[in-house]
Amino acid sequence: MSVHLRRGAPGATDRAVGAICEHGRVVTADEVVFRPRFGQVLTVGFAVLSGVALVVTLVQDPAAALRYAPAILLPTLLVWALFGRPAVVVHAGGVDLRNVTRTIELPWPSIRMIDTKYALTLHTDYGTYAAWAAPAPSRAQTIRAARDETANLPSSTFGPGGTVRPGDLAGSDSGQAAMYIRRRWEDLRDAGHLDDPRLERARPRVRWHVRTLLAVAALGALALLAL
Repeated sequence: MSVHLRRGAPGATDRAVGAICEHGRVVTADEVVFRPRFGQVLTVGFAVLSGVALVVTLVQDPAAALRYAPAILLPTLLVWALFGRPAVVVHAGGVDLRNVTRTIELPWPSIRMIDTKYALTLHTDYGTYAAWAAPAPSRAQTIRAARDETANLPSSTFGPGGTVRPGDLAGSDSGQAAMYIRRRWEDLRDAGHLDDPRLERARPRVRWHVRTLLAVAALGALALLAL
């Protein structure tokens, strides 16, 4: 999981955010973005391959390059939309789940429970919403997990008998994001800010990724026409 701080405290870095997950140390930041590192690597890889293919085609046959450019670029756009762009954004106002087709804004007062059974999932007054960018670990990842990944977890992590879901392991995508969100949520709860929650909206604010969807549709149509 790649973590980015925005407008944080002086000296705050990705390594400092990692320390949050391992040692429970709080790092002040206006916005923390959790994004799967695998998705970023995959996106860069496809972008490089697409760029090379486009340049080679352009050198060999400029007309063909223009014709097949949409088909060459489409896989990279799809990979970026599916794996590179999705993220979990935590900020002072709440948590934004940036999924594939839309971003859902969930204010702190609406959040009731943080779950990680299959992916980071927020149970709210609006309903239940899962984060595409924070899946629970596979069985193999769970087996390889270190013992200290269950240390210093927020109190709301533990179930009956002190049990912890595999998705709560601090080294997993879901667990890292869940740990930070739980700490922020518990701090607000303990400070009394969630005692009498009042929501400004009857439904969460949703922003559809219209430009991305249109771009995929346009490149797909042009790629079919080139066949």
